[in-house]
Amino acid sequence: MKIIPAIDLKDGKCVRLYQGDYTKETVFSDDPLEIALRWQAMGAPRLHIVDLDGAIQGKLVNLDIIQQIATAALVPIQVGGGIRELQTVKELLKMGVEQVILSTAAVEDPRLIAEVCRNFSESIIVSIDTRDGWVTTHGWQQETRLTAIEFTQSMTQLGVKRFIYTDIRRDGTLTEPNFTAFAELLSAVRLPVIVSGGVSSLIHITMLKQLGAEAAIIGKALYTGDINLKEALTVISS
Repeated sequence: MKIIPAIDLKDGKCVRLYQGDYTKETVFSDDPLEIALRWQAMGAPRLHIVDLDGAIQGKLVNLDIIQQIATAALVPIQVGGGIRELQTVKELLKMGVEQVILSTAAVEDPRLIAEVCRNFSESIIVSIDTRDGWVTTHGWQQETRLTAIEFTQSMTQLGVKRFIYTDIRRDGTLTEPNFTAFAELLSAVRLPVIVSGGVSSLIHITMLKQLGAEAAIIGKALYTGDINLKEALTVISS
């Protein structure tokens, strides 16, 4: 299992939201590149970058910062937030992004998902962002009537090979991941799933490893110091 630090971009800054609420943000740095290099220096095997402005606007807004990180980082990066066109996927891969994360586009444009999976299958991740069991879109602001398992199974039929699962109610709360929902999803899908939302202790990391998570994305807990990255990396290697 891998530990993946999260870098969420809003207004050019590194922020964390509380339960996906854009009015409840905490700014942790004005220099996202410095944050990326810090996590890399501490041993992060890859970085998870989300353009929060892009998720709302439907197009990448913080592309310059993403490009700076992609150029400077020596570890792979995965990027999501507002990616809804084939050309954007190609542009990100060309600049050195290893994995592109699609969410709203996966719900609204299955043909795009099929196309990117045909051409870039190993570089595509679909993000399953749920609130109270329902998949959400448009930066977590709109709710669908799709369950996580229904949505994920439809994506596997299009060729998706990897997923990120986020319980929005847990995100930024420093409580705990939704272990039950994750276990049910993993049992139904049997493909690599990365977990996000609520990971805030070394015990959580151990439990996710035991459940079979491919990786855990950790955001707020790293910034507040509730989790020390080096200690987390030691836990998963033992």
